[in-house]
Amino acid sequence: MSEKMKAAVITDERKVEILEIEKPVPREGEILVKIKACALCTWEQRTFLKITKMPLPFLGGHEMAGVIESVGEGVDEEEFPIGQRVAVRSFNSCGRCYYCRQGKENLCINAHKPQPGPRREIGGPGGLGQYLVVKPQDIFKLPNDLPFEYGAFTEPLACVVNSMEQAQVKLGNDVVIIGAGIMGLLHVMVSKLRGARVIVSEPDPVRREKAKEAGADITINPLEENFVEKIKSLTEGRGADVIFNTTAIAKIAEEAVQGLGKTGRVIMYSSIHPDEPISVSPNWIHNTQVVITGAVSPPVEAFHTSSILLSKGLVVPDKLISAKFPLEEAQKAFEEAIKPDTYRIVVMNE
Repeated sequence: MSEKMKAAVITDERKVEILEIEKPVPREGEILVKIKACALCTWEQRTFLKITKMPLPFLGGHEMAGVIESVGEGVDEEEFPIGQRVAVRSFNSCGRCYYCRQGKENLCINAHKPQPGPRREIGGPGGLGQYLVVKPQDIFKLPNDLPFEYGAFTEPLACVVNSMEQAQVKLGNDVVIIGAGIMGLLHVMVSKLRGARVIVSEPDPVRREKAKEAGADITINPLEENFVEKIKSLTEGRGADVIFNTTAIAKIAEEAVQGLGKTGRVIMYSSIHPDEPISVSPNWIHNTQVVITGAVSPPVEAFHTSSILLSKGLVVPDKLISAKFPLEEAQKAFEEAIKPDTYRIVVMNE
């Protein structure tokens, strides 16, 4: 008879149940990870609220860290020792399409098609279960003294690293970050590592204070000051070198473009809901050589860089964790996570 494990499964709108499902067993070339911490991303929160329409029941969780529990045949235990702390990359890239072979696994054309992977009766990335079977290439080692809840930030930080690569932030750049939610604050931290002067636009006073704690040099309230005029006044009339829009609002995306200086780069980091078009002059783009681009999911290189930043203590996410809940209290964890004033909520396994 197969062993069972517990999993926090979304079964209906605003409903999470702790179910017993089959514990996976690693086959040849696979690794079994015991998940110790899983953060609740916006995607899981939207699935919980039925804003994102995923087939239910759904076993979410893609921001996760744990320990190697066992390995399948053919996996070198010296390279992947039992008990090693690890982060897990759960993005489903095929490794063979045009974009994967260019090192852009985050743009894999087969990412949403069925791939060989987790074998269980409930779909989803699986980080909200007690165990997960993964391939060696999706394992990223972490120091054994790094808190598991910090390790769970490897995936969101990797998304920010990818965003930084698209923006090509340089020493001394004026970088504007719109929004001081968790992803905005991670952008602040990494922008400072890149030697930028960081300006954060955020209407909420508590979040503006959080941005300062994270390293922002200047914060502005866009409800009291004209965003574009203020950015130009802070940059000798030029406009910003880089703007990251971490909000989901189309009108703000348009303002982000307007705040750029010549040769500036704007990154549409967040998905926009509702997805409304914005107005931009193609002739202005021609004359200014600005770059308008996006950043979606992390490729392997960004994930690797993220694990290094956390491992070496260059990014410390302690102030980005609002609360931790045991797996058995996943319902409470989701209810807390959807509150607008929280940062990351982390579900912990013993």
